[in-house]
Amino acid sequence: MSKKAKHYLYALLLLAPVLCWAETIPGEQMPLERILWQKTPIELKLSVGKEQRVDFPGPVRIGLPAALQPILRVQSIAGTVYLLAHQPFEPTRVMVRAIESGAVYLLDLSADTKSTPRAAIQIFDPEPEKSELSSDPTEPSPTYPTYGYVVLTRFAAQQLYAPARLLRDLPGVVRVPVRRAAVQLIHGGQVFAEPLVAWRAGDLYLTAVKLRNATSRAVVLDPRTLRGSWLTATFQHNRLLGDGDEADTTVVYLISARPFETSL
Repeated sequence: MSKKAKHYLYALLLLAPVLCWAETIPGEQMPLERILWQKTPIELKLSVGKEQRVDFPGPVRIGLPAALQPILRVQSIAGTVYLLAHQPFEPTRVMVRAIESGAVYLLDLSADTKSTPRAAIQIFDPEPEKSELSSDPTEPSPTYPTYGYVVLTRFAAQQLYAPARLLRDLPGVVRVPVRRAAVQLIHGGQVFAEPLVAWRAGDLYLTAVKLRNATSRAVVLDPRTLRGSWLTATFQHNRLLGDGDEADTTVVYLISARPFETSL
C-alpha cells in the first residue's frame, strides 16, 4: 500500500490523517504570474532541478503521460501543483482536470537546463456568464439525503487528499464560491488562515481552510481558539511545527449553518 493510500485510510478512520504541506517554495520571493485560461494550451518550460508552482482555481487531478512519470515529480495539493523535472524532456501535453467542476486545463510542459525558473503561476478562469434560461418553477425540485457532520467532513478530506480513483460525489453536495484570501480565523495571530474550497449540503455549509504556523515555535491547534460560529471543526493535523518546516501547514474542515464569510 502506498504512503498516500495509507494517509487516506487514516482520514476515513480518524478524520485526521497525518499529512502536511507547505504553501510556498523555500526561497521563492517573486510575485505570482497570473494566466487567464482561454482554452489554449499553456506553454510551461521547466528548469531542471528547480521546483515550479502552479495554482489552479480548485483541487485538480493530473493526467501525467507514462513517459514523464520517471523524470517529472508532480504533487497536487488543494489546487496547488508542484512540478520538479529531474532531466530535460521535449514538449509534452499534460491534462489537468478540476475535481469539482470537471473543467480541463492543458499544459504543454518541457524542461531543460538553461531556462530561468519562473515565478509561481496562478491559472484562473474567466468570469462565468449568467444563463439566460430559467428553470421551470412548476418542475419539482430533486430531493437529496441529509448528511451528517462526519460524512461531510470525510467528503471534504477525500476531495483534497484521496487518490483520484477513490473520489466519489455526494448527491446534493454542490460547490459554492468562497474568497481565497487571508482571514482572521484563529485568535492570537500565530496561525495564518486561508479558505480553499467550500460546499453546500442542504442547509449546511462545509469549508476547507488552510492553516499555516506563522511562528518559529510548534503550535497546538485548539477549536476553542477559532473565531466565528461553527457547528463542527475538524483539524487534519492538530499540531503545527515552526514556520518553514514541512509540517507547518494543515487544513481545518468547518461546518456551519451559514456561508463561511457570514459565519466568520
